[in-house]
Amino acid sequence: MSRWHERLHEAARQRAAQAAQRALHTVQRRDGARVWVAGRELIDFAGNDYLGLASDPRLSRALRDAAARGVGASASHLVSGHHAAHAELEQALARWFDAPRALLLGSGYAGNLAVLQGLLGRADRCVQDRLNHASLIDGARLAACTLHRYPHADAEAAERQLARGSGRGLSLLASDGVFSMDGDVAPLPALAAACARHDALFYVDEAHALGVLGARGAGSVAAAGLGTTQVPLRLCTFGKALGCYGAALVGDGAVIEHLLQTARPYIYTTALPPALADVAHAAVLLAQGADAERARLQQNIARLRSGAAQLGLPLMASSTPIQPLLVGDNAGTLALADALRARGFWVGAIRPPTVPPGHARLRITLSAAHRSADIDALLAALAHIVVGASNAH
Repeated sequence: MSRWHERLHEAARQRAAQAAQRALHTVQRRDGARVWVAGRELIDFAGNDYLGLASDPRLSRALRDAAARGVGASASHLVSGHHAAHAELEQALARWFDAPRALLLGSGYAGNLAVLQGLLGRADRCVQDRLNHASLIDGARLAACTLHRYPHADAEAAERQLARGSGRGLSLLASDGVFSMDGDVAPLPALAAACARHDALFYVDEAHALGVLGARGAGSVAAAGLGTTQVPLRLCTFGKALGCYGAALVGDGAVIEHLLQTARPYIYTTALPPALADVAHAAVLLAQGADAERARLQQNIARLRSGAAQLGLPLMASSTPIQPLLVGDNAGTLALADALRARGFWVGAIRPPTVPPGHARLRITLSAAHRSADIDALLAALAHIVVGASNAH
């Protein structure tokens, strides 16, 4: 065995010992909140399809019609790959966010790398919430700037870190709008005020808020009563509530233009397929008009939380579709997820390093596509597995 294989074997052994190994599960078919995996029908409480658009026939028709006109972009945006479909989608996003400009990218991960690499240098500082998405942390490391991480949702600590950087380069504060593993919402007004006092650019990742929060689903910044003046740059992703694929940066015109000129993940990769841009455009229009779906989603959240409280299940504090059930240890979390899958429910088992050590959890995610009976059935299964096991002890 080569030294490389020895290293890989040892890493795999350690993951197995810590119940940290991950596994792929192939989805054979999806229909709303139902998926078929290994020939079995499961109710999906693991995905991020918050509005139920991922299998919406209107998006399927949009993809079919767009694909008939061609699929690939053929080049990067700045070479010859910027199609009319891209331009129209960017304009629609700018209108939705009431912002001057938008810039398309292939994914939210690429978007966060693009922002931090494109805006920050070695003399600059990036201040981030400790529970930000991994792509924001990676982006700061790529930029080689000074990275400071404040305790979760602590706006006063964030301001202290901004104050310590006065006079040394420029500062950027980055935060998730809705935190992907805890489901809570960042204290955006307080963070925006801190940025204003310390001349820091405020950047918010709207991945899990878009389509869910705010008037017409415009996200956490809109829900907080803020706009581009207070938050000059936002990231929106299409693979969650919009049910398709891709991402965009939306915000101040000068900031967007600078990123178009400098951001390597934008410049040096083939543009999003125009057919997918057409689908995302259709999804943007559908999401803005999805008030009934947002109301149903809120009803589903309330139903799950009420039922969990009655059962004494320790759901973490969250008013969003992300409803984590804290377990603690990796093995127990995996066992609980497996027991639920055996009863027909797919719930994500989230373990370190995605969450801090000792904070492994089930990440229950809700959709407007879930029926009340689906939620009641999940609660009954949890009562049997978790509450029943506790009573047995």
